[in-house]
Amino acid sequence: MNFMKIDFEKIFIETEALMRGHFILSSGKHSDTYFQCAKVLQYPKYLNFFAQELYKKFEKLNFDKVISPAIGGIVLGTEVGRRFDKRTIFCERESGKMSLRRGFSIERGEKILIIEDVLSTGGSIKEVINLITILGGEVIGVGVVVDRSIEPVMVHKNFHSLCSLKASIFDKSHVPEHLKNVEPIKPGSNIL
Repeated sequence: MNFMKIDFEKIFIETEALMRGHFILSSGKHSDTYFQCAKVLQYPKYLNFFAQELYKKFEKLNFDKVISPAIGGIVLGTEVGRRFDKRTIFCERESGKMSLRRGFSIERGEKILIIEDVLSTGGSIKEVINLITILGGEVIGVGVVVDRSIEPVMVHKNFHSLCSLKASIFDKSHVPEHLKNVEPIKPGSNIL
C-alpha cells in the first residue's frame, strides 16, 4: 500500500469501522460518528499497514516497552511492539481508573511508547500518561491511527496520527436536535 494514496475514510467505510448514528464515547461525550477500529484491524493487510506506518514514525526512538489502553489499542500496540521486538503491555480500567493488571509492570526510568487506535478527547491517553508517570516511567511518544478530535488535543510533544477524520462531539447537555430522538449506544470498551 502506498501511504500517500490511501483513502482512510474509504477503508473505514468498507470495513464498517466508520459508523454513523448517536454514540456515547468513553469520555461520556456524545457523537454522531464512531470509529470502531477493531473492525478495520481484524484485516491483516490493514493491521500490518497501520503498524508499519506507526513503526516508521518512531523507528529512531530508543524505548523499552509499548503500552496500549484496553481494549482498542491492544491489537495494534502488540503488532507495533512486535516490529520493534519490544515487550508490549496494556492497561485497563479498574474501579474507573487506568491500572496495570495481569502481572504487567513499569519500572522506574523505563521509556514507554503509547499506541492507541483513536484519539477523540485525549482522555484515555492522558490517563495512560499519568499512570506511567506515577509508576516512574517516561513517555517518549504517542501514536494513533485516527485523530478524530474537533480541536487540537495536546497529549504529548511527540504525537503522531496516521489520519485525521473529524467527527462532531457534544456534551450531554448540548446534543443537537437531530440526535435527541435517536437512542444512543456505547460501542466503546468503557462502562460509564
